[in-house]
Amino acid sequence: MEETEYRYDTQLLIEGIDLDEDEIHDYLMNEIPGDCLIVVGDEELIKLHYHTNTPWKVLEYCRTKGEIFDIVVEDMDRQSRGLQG
Repeated sequence: MEETEYRYDTQLLIEGIDLDEDEIHDYLMNEIPGDCLIVVGDEELIKLHYHTNTPWKVLEYCRTKGEIFDIVVEDMDRQSRGLQG
């Protein structure tokens, strides 16, 4: 059975003031290993989706940018094992 390189599908919303999606995107890409990063929104609300092995680091960083909510962290390896039988 093949494991994914980055195990956790991490999704959340950030609500704040003067949010910068490029700054958030660049920080995550440079500081927290992962893939499939999507950061979209405006200065007050950002939606984030990221595959990583350290979702707690994503949460810690995003909390510095504003209030985080609608947090979902799914174990993709566990999901794939469940779907295979």
